[in-house]
Amino acid sequence: MKISDNTLNVLKNFSTINQSIAIKQGNTLRTISEAKNILAQAVVNEAFPQDFAVYELNQFLGLDSIFEDPDYTFGESAVTVSEGTTRSRYTYTDPSMVTTPPEKNLELPSKEVSFSMTSDDFAKVRNAANQLQLPNIVIRGSDGVITVTATDIQNPSSNEYSREVGTTDAVFQFVFRPENMKLISDDYQVTVSSKGISHFKGQLIEYWIATEKGSEYNG
Repeated sequence: MKISDNTLNVLKNFSTINQSIAIKQGNTLRTISEAKNILAQAVVNEAFPQDFAVYELNQFLGLDSIFEDPDYTFGESAVTVSEGTTRSRYTYTDPSMVTTPPEKNLELPSKEVSFSMTSDDFAKVRNAANQLQLPNIVIRGSDGVITVTATDIQNPSSNEYSREVGTTDAVFQFVFRPENMKLISDDYQVTVSSKGISHFKGQLIEYWIATEKGSEYNG
C-alpha cells in the first residue's frame, strides 16, 4: 500500500506527542502523551490492514525519505518498504512497550467556552511565546472578548501578545504550556471545560489537551 503525504504529516505530528505509536487496523490513528495530558486522533484515507506498534516513530518515518515512491507491505512481525528491487524491513515493537490511548475518546464533562481559531491566530501566538520566552498560552475571557494570549501568569508585569478570537459574557482564563500545544497548522473549533480539559477540532486532527494550574472560570 501507499502512504499519502497527509498521513505521513499526521504521523510526524503524532511523533511530537509520543515517540511511539500503536496503530490499529483501519483508518483511524490515535496517540497519547506519556503524561496522558494530550490525546490526538485523525481519520486518514488509508486503511491499515492490521494492528502493529512502532517504538521509534521518527525512525520509521525516516524510511520514507530513503525512497522516492515506496510501497508498504505490513507483515505479521514487520513492515517491508520497497521500491523496485530495493527493500527495507522494519520490525514492529511489542505493543506493551507503547503508552496507548483509551479505547474511547474523551467526552468533555462541561463546555463553558467555545470559539473558532484560525491557523494564523495560533501560529502568531505560539511564535510570540517562543520569541518572548513566555511560559504560558492562555485562553482568556475579559471585557466581553475572548483572546488567545502568550504570557507569564506568574508575572503581573509580563510581556504579552494576544489575538482576539471571539466574544463572551464570562470571565475566565484557561492556562496551557506551549510545549503541550502540538497543533498541526489548521483552523480549529475550540471547546474548553472548566473541569480541566479542552478540545481542538481541526479538519485533519483533533486534540484533547489538559489545562494547567491557574485556570479559572467565572460564568
